[in-house]
Amino acid sequence: MPSDLPGHLPGHLPGILVQGLGEGLRAWMSTRQGGVSAAPFDSLNVGRSSGDDPAAVAENRARVERQMGAPLVWLHQVHGTRCVRVESGAGLETADAAVTRQPNLTLAIQVADCLPVLLAALDPQGRALAVGGAHAGWRGLAAGVLENCVEQLREMAPGAGLRAWLGPCIGPLAFEVGAEVHEAFADDAALLRFAPRADGDPRWLADLQGLALARLERLGIHTILRESACTFSDASRFHSFRRDGSRSGRLVACIRLGDGLLA
Repeated sequence: MPSDLPGHLPGHLPGILVQGLGEGLRAWMSTRQGGVSAAPFDSLNVGRSSGDDPAAVAENRARVERQMGAPLVWLHQVHGTRCVRVESGAGLETADAAVTRQPNLTLAIQVADCLPVLLAALDPQGRALAVGGAHAGWRGLAAGVLENCVEQLREMAPGAGLRAWLGPCIGPLAFEVGAEVHEAFADDAALLRFAPRADGDPRWLADLQGLALARLERLGIHTILRESACTFSDASRFHSFRRDGSRSGRLVACIRLGDGLLA
């Protein structure tokens, strides 16, 4: 690791501490502060395919791992619906969701406008038995990535109560979509507001968090926490692929079993 990379000293990272998901777990999401990447990826970018300096990305990932206190399990995300059960940190699975009941592993979900969803399966006393995470862009959301993740959690912890956290994503005033997306969410059309362009091209503004919330509620999950920040609109805190294109960095939402506050 080069010694001249800029950035903060290792230790506690700025970010979003997720509270309310239950006891016996740790959950946190990065912002773009606290890393070593140079512009335009400054400064905490965890995306290996973003075009950033690989050494900087490796250091940023190491800082996130120290923040969580357990090895990170990364997925090869493809905007699909596959959910994997994680028993070890070996290998890179092609999937967009994961669940685990192993306390020594951290599930890591990369996003840059898509919605990160963290879930916990709890015993009657509110302690976590298993945790899950999902990458919910509109394609995966429409095709059932959350349904698959919830199904796996319920199989892993039968009878447990579930809670969910919806993280920052592109907001309903910025997420302009076309007819393909409108048709994919026909059952929740009220969450897409018609906003045609000046040339008459039919467009809609979609509420990605609201669409996920509706699906989770239909799955019987009613304790759903939300972080309503818009990644597209807040360039000082968040990477955004729609705003910055191929030069966008990546954020990460993390969850693991384990007691205690984050370092």
